[in-house]
Parts: sequence; structure tokens; C-alpha cells
Amino acid sequence: MMPVPLSDPAHRAALSALARTLAATAVERDRAGGTAKAERDAIRRSGLLGLAVPTDHGGAGERWPAILGAVRELARVDSSLAHLFAFQHLMVASVLLYGNPAQREALLTATAREPLFWGNALNPLDRRTALTPRADGGWILDGTKSFCSGARDSDRLLVSADDPSGTLRVLALPTARAGIAVLDDWDNMGQRQTDSGTVTFTGVAVDADDVLGPPGPFGDPASSLRPCLAQSILASLYLGIAEGALAAARDFTLTESRPWRASGAAAAAEDPYVLRHYGDFHVAIAGAEALGDRALDRLQAAWERGRALTPGERGEAAVAIATFKAAGSRAALDVTSRLFEVTGARATASRHGFDRFWRNARTHSLHDPLDYKLKELGAWTLTGALPEPGFYS
Repeated sequence: MMPVPLSDPAHRAALSALARTLAATAVERDRAGGTAKAERDAIRRSGLLGLAVPTDHGGAGERWPAILGAVRELARVDSSLAHLFAFQHLMVASVLLYGNPAQREALLTATAREPLFWGNALNPLDRRTALTPRADGGWILDGTKSFCSGARDSDRLLVSADDPSGTLRVLALPTARAGIAVLDDWDNMGQRQTDSGTVTFTGVAVDADDVLGPPGPFGDPASSLRPCLAQSILASLYLGIAEGALAAARDFTLTESRPWRASGAAAAAEDPYVLRHYGDFHVAIAGAEALGDRALDRLQAAWERGRALTPGERGEAAVAIATFKAAGSRAALDVTSRLFEVTGARATASRHGFDRFWRNARTHSLHDPLDYKLKELGAWTLTGALPEPGFYS
């Protein structure tokens, strides 16, 4: 089944064109790593950065199943740029969920108008950033953040930092503000063009209005939907990677693979073991897709409840999303690691770049341990306990 389409035909056309642009150079860019400046600019020109911005702020006001369907479509060809595209909408959602009305008006209107490309320096596990109060009610920010996806070449950053009481605050800052340095130090085996490296903050002036809230993070059940959206993004990326790997393997099997001599088959596509593997791939992806449809419907329903969302409704959405994430992660790792069993030795040539699917899935699936998702799901299955809201659940 295809992902839920964007509602605007112009946006659907722009998404298809962007996917073709990314696909044309994905293998070479994966090999090169670094910042995909030309491709980021193509995303800027696409008109798709404002999909999650409400219409009354000048955006498209798209629903989450359609936005995450677009993420999934891009992830089939380039999961690094799909990651950055997805996190743009996560940052927009963070402003919607954490910010006060004046902040939402200023930041989201500017996002749609300019448009602004957001980067992420909100890593709740990295508590090396701290706020020191100023006499005028503002703050000074110092410290370091790791895993800052999309920070390079961004216009705005979402940053987390502890105030003197130990309370985690979320800030919305211009990336070019004095004292902010985005380092070019991301060199991991997968997701090589997500620029998920380090950002340092040295004596950065933070005005009171730069601190999002109220409600801020976890100020109410609605604000705790951000982790549900983040987990839905991860699962959508995994499903897109699995689908991209399957499409690449299928094309290779049909056009270039040779049958094993003991099979008795005239073509690789007639080999019974090859067919069995493809059957496994279909079951894994179809299962993740069905769970994804259910999870994203629950996410959208919770989102539409707004500030009236109850803890129980939030928890039920979190269970559905965690289930989708577990299935999506498993499907991606299985299909991307086994695709060579249906394509053969010729498929390992570096020019094909088929290894990138597994490297990307393996790198991204370590975002937070799947074991802890399964533990939460086990507790819900056994006792009915809903997941506690946190930055990873």
C-alpha cells in the first residue's frame, strides 16, 4: 500500500520531484558523507518545509499520516535527507506543543514565510548545556550537545539546557547567534549526511522569549506528544528504508542475478529459495505497514484532541506507536541484511551501494534501545500499564 498522500496536488508533485532528485545522487553522496548543501537547498525550494505549520500561520496544515508518508517516500531513496526533512516537522511540532501563543505566531509564521530550515540540538541524554540567569530576566547558555541532526546549514535550532534548579528548558535560537558553533564532526557508518554532530555554546545570550513555554516540555499531556511523534518518525524512516531495499533488490534480481546451478531454475526469479526470502520480506514490510497505519491514525486522533488530551489517550497512542516502531525496526534490519541472499555476489559491488540500506537502518535503529520499547509493550500486555511519558516513550 502507498503512504497516505499529501492533500495538495502541487505538494505531491514537489515531493515526487524531490525524491527523484535525491535518488539520482544518493549512492555517491552516501560515500562522500558531509553536508548535502545542494540537496538541502532543493528541500528549501520544494515548498514542503511548512507542511506541519498550521494554515493560520501560513503553512499547509497537513495531517501527520500524510507528512510521515512523505518521510517514508523520501527514505526509500535517501534516508539521511529524509531524516532531516522529518526532523524539520518535529521541530515545528515542538514549537506548537511547547510554545506560548506569541512564540507560535512568531516562529511558525517565519518558518512558513522564509522558509526556515530547523536543526535539532535537543538531546535529552546529553545534559552538558546549562543556563545561567541574567539580571534582566534572560539567560546565558554554555555547554555542548551531541547528535545534533541537521544543525549544519540550519536557520534555527531547538536546544535543550538545564536551568540552575535542574529543570530542562527548551530554547528556540537562530543558528547564527554569536557563541554558537556547529562542528563538522559527524562521520558514522550510516545516515552519513544527517550532520548529526556536535554543537557548542559559549556565552550565548538567551532572551526570556527564546525559552519555549508555557506549557514547555511535559507541561500537560498534549505537550508529551512530542516523543510519540519522534518515535513515529523513526518507525516511518525504518519502513521507508526497508521498502527502498526491497525495491533495489527486486530490480537487481529480475535484471542481473543469475540462478544458482543446483536450483534447476532458468532464472534467479524462479529459484524457490529466492522466492521464499521475498515472501519473508513481504510479510515483514506488510506487517509493519499495517501497524503503522493504525499507529499514525492514533497519533492524529491524539493530536486533534489538543489540550483536552487525557493521559490515557496519550498512553494508548504511545503503545500503538511503540508497536509500529518495533515492527519497522525489525523489518528494516531483516530486509537490508538479507537482500544479498536474493541478489548474489555481484550485488556487493560498491557502485550499487546496496550496503547503505543496512548501514543506515543499523545506525538509526540505535537511537534508543528496542529492548526498552518491548519491555514497555510487555508491561502493557501483561498488566495494562501504559508507558510513562518521557523523551523516548
